[in-house]
Amino acid sequence: MHELTRGDVAEQAAVHVETLRYYERRGLIPKPRRTATNYRIYSPDTIRLVRFVKHAQELGFALDEIKELLSLRATPNARCVDIRRRAEAKMQDIDEKMRALRRMRRALSTLIDECGGERPISDCPILEALATERVR
Repeated sequence: MHELTRGDVAEQAAVHVETLRYYERRGLIPKPRRTATNYRIYSPDTIRLVRFVKHAQELGFALDEIKELLSLRATPNARCVDIRRRAEAKMQDIDEKMRALRRMRRALSTLIDECGGERPISDCPILEALATERVR
């Protein structure tokens, strides 16, 4: 079996070595075997696991959600629909965040339009809106 050091895994998975320790603590990757000199030794599968975690994060999944995905992946009687439901829920979360971001953008745009930038700071409509919770 090909054994890898923490640095090898980090480099090949394009993460920092501390990320590996963090993933271990979170239970996303198995704790590595230790050598007689206490070095961590990982299997090549660890690289695939770390990449899986990173790809899932890029799609917006939180680490707890990723842990669930990994658990389902390792469950023999789990079905693809179990993963699909989680992906659909994540997409709904993303859609809601996008709606919220559009609302925030419209509110900022309105404030920027109201502020010509020429008034004294004491008469700044942006600061006034923030202070009076008049943000729409």
